Amino acid sequence: MTTLMSSFAPNSVFAVLRYLEWAREICYTVTEVVIVEKELFSAALGIEEPVYIEAIEFNMGEGELHIHMNFRRGGRFACSECGTRDLPVHDTADKTWRHLNFFQYKCFIHLRTPRTICPDCGLRLWLPPWARRQSGFTLLFEALVMALAKEMPVSQIGALVGEHDTRIWRIIRGYVGRAHAKKSFAGVKNIGVDETSAKKGHSYVTIFADMDEGEVLFATEGKDGETMKTFTEELPKHEAKASNIKEIAMDMSPAFISGAASFLPEAGLTFDRFHVMKALNAAVDSVRRQEVKQNPLLRKTRYIWLKNPENLNEDQQKQLATLSKENLKTAKAYQLKQTFQDIYRLVKEPAAAAEALEKWLNWADRSKLPPLRKFAKMVKRHKAGILRFFTTRLTSGRMEGINSRVQEIKRRARGFRNTNNFIAMIYLEAAGLDLKLPT
Repeated sequence: MTTLMSSFAPNSVFAVLRYLEWAREICYTVTEVVIVEKELFSAALGIEEPVYIEAIEFNMGEGELHIHMNFRRGGRFACSECGTRDLPVHDTADKTWRHLNFFQYKCFIHLRTPRTICPDCGLRLWLPPWARRQSGFTLLFEALVMALAKEMPVSQIGALVGEHDTRIWRIIRGYVGRAHAKKSFAGVKNIGVDETSAKKGHSYVTIFADMDEGEVLFATEGKDGETMKTFTEELPKHEAKASNIKEIAMDMSPAFISGAASFLPEAGLTFDRFHVMKALNAAVDSVRRQEVKQNPLLRKTRYIWLKNPENLNEDQQKQLATLSKENLKTAKAYQLKQTFQDIYRLVKEPAAAAEALEKWLNWADRSKLPPLRKFAKMVKRHKAGILRFFTTRLTSGRMEGINSRVQEIKRRARGFRNTNNFIAMIYLEAAGLDLKLPT
């Protein structure tokens, strides 16, 4: 019967049910059916001697399947600490693990778990092949949870598998934490830094990313200069040090600038052109909002001035062409914006960029447009970091891709009450971790 059973090699619950149906058709006694069922589940769970299935109980009322295991008298086991084989059993402890559902029914594995006496490690609880230390779930159950965590909110996973979401989060944080701890930062030289809101209010997380690989390196609560310190303290844990970091791409946050100067003094600062253009767009819109009070032609034209001409539809392009012929302060601000953007687009050499930027600053000063003059002062304060782009060519593309994934995480979860859970999901989605999930 065992030979015939092995030919089926069941590896899924569907195969299990097909095989049980076959078993009941060919077996003539209840005893024979029970033997086949035990052998079948033993094969499906990968159980080997001296461990065996003692009983299988199905509770229809509770919707639960319970698989009770034991081990043969005189059985010997390996040390769970050092792997030394053929050790005697000292005593036992009753353990239970939640396994993958048997169709819609919860499944639990029970084992009178032996404790071995190792000459080197002492008394150690044997670790079954389906389990890991300090977990009440089987490895395959945890693998299912980790696969689902990338696709659906944890609350929905908990409802699907019938477990409280705090237990699900414990699984996720455990796997992510172990995988992140083993990630090497040894080859990282260029990093990007940006903050994102963790939830409504003033709760923020700062994200550090490898600008060459486009992967999250580290995330920490807050958005001040101390986040730089926390990041540098994390580097030695991942085979790296602060002096390895040569370039930082970031916005013009005074806190980030101060933190970088204090904790990453050997790194050059490239102020991200996306954030520079964002500040310039805000200045142009400020001119429009002031002028629209006297000129109704500017009503409902905000996005015409903020978008690039090639991104406008046909009607918007016609409206822009018409408005550009008017003697508008907004049109003048828009021209300044387009010229500034052309420096990023067209100028290749750092020296030429410095010359073009200087001419632009003089033009902005003469424009008599307060928002543009204020922007020009900001550019002068951060000129070195802005011009460094023309040497490093570091852009926000990588960080924007990561931020898009982070925003999707927040949208899918509808917010996170716990910042540590939010950071765990950032690592799971965007840190390129090797979780070493069981198959």
